[in-house]
Amino acid sequence: MTNTSTLHAGSQAQQHADRFGRKVAARLSASTQELPYEVTERLRAARIQALSRRKVSSQAPALVRVGSTAALGSGDDQVSWWNRIASVVPLLVLAGGLVFISYFQSERRASELAEVDSALLTDDLPPAAYADPGFAQFLRKGAGKR
Repeated sequence: MTNTSTLHAGSQAQQHADRFGRKVAARLSASTQELPYEVTERLRAARIQALSRRKVSSQAPALVRVGSTAALGSGDDQVSWWNRIASVVPLLVLAGGLVFISYFQSERRASELAEVDSALLTDDLPPAAYADPGFAQFLRKGAGKR
């Protein structure tokens, strides 16, 4: 694609956006006769403020051809690299968060198991007593009498 056809495509897109904006403005303006005077004046003042703050872009997006596909872009390779880096950063943060959560969960589980083990080993009963089905019945009957 040549520069002239790229500029032509950009100007067509701008014309299309301008046409769409005019249609929306016409629809909004059509129903303003029904509004009270105070509201219409506030809307007019807001429109003037918005137009004064409007920033005109210095470089319209150009149609960039890469291989057999075309895409809208600025054509600036440095900006493209920054966009790629910025799109990878959230993925890295997500992966780091998942690793941290996994590590935290495994540490918590290990500390819970250590507490159970230390309670079993420091108790007066041997650990085999807890596995005995008769002991479980003894505990149920004993707990009911007390």
